[in-house]
This record gives sequence, C-alpha cells and structure tokens, in this order.
Amino acid sequence: MAVSETKAEHPDAIDAVVEAWVRERPDLDLDAIAVAGRLGRVGLLLAPAQETVFTAFGLQKGEFDVLASLRRSGEPYTLRPSQLSATLMLTRAGMTNRLDRLETAGLVERTLDPADRRSFRVRLTDKGYATVEDAMTAHTANVTRLLSALSEEQLGTLDGLLRILLRALET
Repeated sequence: MAVSETKAEHPDAIDAVVEAWVRERPDLDLDAIAVAGRLGRVGLLLAPAQETVFTAFGLQKGEFDVLASLRRSGEPYTLRPSQLSATLMLTRAGMTNRLDRLETAGLVERTLDPADRRSFRVRLTDKGYATVEDAMTAHTANVTRLLSALSEEQLGTLDGLLRILLRALET
C-alpha cells in the first residue's frame, strides 16, 4: 500500500505539506518526503517526552546515556572515558563535561587505571547504580506508553523497517 493511500484514514499535518507540494509540483513522487517528515516529527515529539523521565531523576539525556552505558557494561560497571566516548559517539571534551557533572552529583567516580596509570576508569557509585536502575525502569515504561498506539505486530514491523533504513543510511 502506498504511503498516500493511508492518509484518508488518518490525515495529519504532514499530509497538508505534501498536498501543497502535489498541487505545486505534481511531477514529484512525495511518498519518501512524507515518510521522512513523519520520522522527523516523531523524533521531535519523542525527545521531550523522554526527557521528562530523565529530568525526574535529576539527569540530562546525555548523563543518563553515560550511566546506562556503565550499567549495561556489567560488573564492575567500569569503563575508560575513551570507551564511553566511542559508545556514545561523543568527543572526549564532551565526555569530560558529562563526567564532571556526574561525579559532582556522586553518581560516578574516576580512579586511576591500575593497568595504565596515565589513564582513568569511570565507575558507577552505589548512588549512580540505584539512579540508573530506577531511571531505566521509568524510561522503559514511558517509551512503552509512548509507542502504545502500535500493536505488538506493528511495533515489530516498524522496528524491522527502521533497522533496514538505518543500515542503509549508516553505510
């Protein structure tokens, strides 16, 4: 089913944009524009809805990402800053700023790397572990709620399609 075939059932603001372009440029196939517009709009709406959870735990999204990376690394919940930077695709300077804020809040601690005394390791503190556990539980529930308009099958289909698209765009 073409993208334009579903608009009659569930018209949205993107339809108005596409219809205006169809009127002005009927020579263009705008199905991809409609999909890209909706993806962008979904991203814009999801981001602040997710931020509310992080804010409730006194975190910014980037800080949550650092804590989550440490937590999912497994015990002892310790990584080098360079590993965190690579995982989060962040510059070392950006990582340093996040780590400074998290360390000030008592959520992580930096210690010298016993294998290389010129390097540091970042570890979740007990407070950081408890915070990321609670924040991840709330984040998961929130995202599940935000995507609840989709059935389990639709969610699986969307996940598969986005996986294909991401793979193509990342190469």
